[in-house]
Amino acid sequence: MLQSKLTGISEELNAMKQNVSRFAVIMLLLASFGIVMSSCQSGNPLAPYQPEIGNYPDNFQFQVTGVKNVTTTVEYSWQNSGLMASVNQASAIAGGSATVTLYDPDQVQRYSRSLGDNGTFQSDAGKAGAWKIRVVLNNLTGTLNFRVQKR
Repeated sequence: MLQSKLTGISEELNAMKQNVSRFAVIMLLLASFGIVMSSCQSGNPLAPYQPEIGNYPDNFQFQVTGVKNVTTTVEYSWQNSGLMASVNQASAIAGGSATVTLYDPDQVQRYSRSLGDNGTFQSDAGKAGAWKIRVVLNNLTGTLNFRVQKR
């Protein structure tokens, strides 16, 4: 009798653990969705231009088209398993300026260049881990397109 009650309690605890795990996963997904959506709200000066941003380990892509007179700074955390990065820039700037800057996990600047300079460039060597990508726009009019990849 006691054994069957203990077995029943054990089964109930296992079911509760599964429910808690499911709840935690759902909350994590909702939080992630909220972060993504907050970057697309009207408080972001780039939101009307529907920026396309792909942020994946060892591969970051940024594109925004038809920007008109925007001044803002945006930053992204990007996972780089390498010590360097290759930056491919293909923008068309009609007015103003735009700069992309990369910082390694120690917050040491490893790359900075005008997005008006098209081509493929290399960062300085740093550390693997969470790099920061900062994009600074100053009264920008034009289209920005760049990719950062592990090197």
